[in-house]
Amino acid sequence: MPIRVREAVLADADVIIEFNRLLALETEHRALDLHLLAPGVRECLADPAKGRYFLAEEDGVIPGQMGISYEWSDWRNGMFWWIQSVYVRPEARRRGIFRTLFQHVETAARAAKVIGVRLYVEENNQNAQETYIRLGLERTGYFVMEKYPLD
Repeated sequence: MPIRVREAVLADADVIIEFNRLLALETEHRALDLHLLAPGVRECLADPAKGRYFLAEEDGVIPGQMGISYEWSDWRNGMFWWIQSVYVRPEARRRGIFRTLFQHVETAARAAKVIGVRLYVEENNQNAQETYIRLGLERTGYFVMEKYPLD
């Protein structure tokens, strides 16, 4: 059966929470605080102005997800969608799940008149970087910095 992509709803919160937990462990060796993660995911699902999640489905199973958030660019007078919270179950990798999610989000972004998509990737995640390049993403001259938490 082909992979189908759909927008996540509040009833999908548990699988998204689990995928985000696994993603953080795998990529950053970080245990996320479920007391922050769970309400954060539910808040996003309840308010599309904060972001959206898309889920891949195959034979009634959800093998992967992709989240997006938004950034307004005054320089370019348009909206960027930031791809984030990308996770594909290990047993489902290398089967086109990410590509299908990415193409779905890219199509939705075009329909919404979004001017571009962006994402950040761990410096040492060579496999992900190669995948992103194959899909037409390019490395920029920027790197991400943060101050968190703001106390």
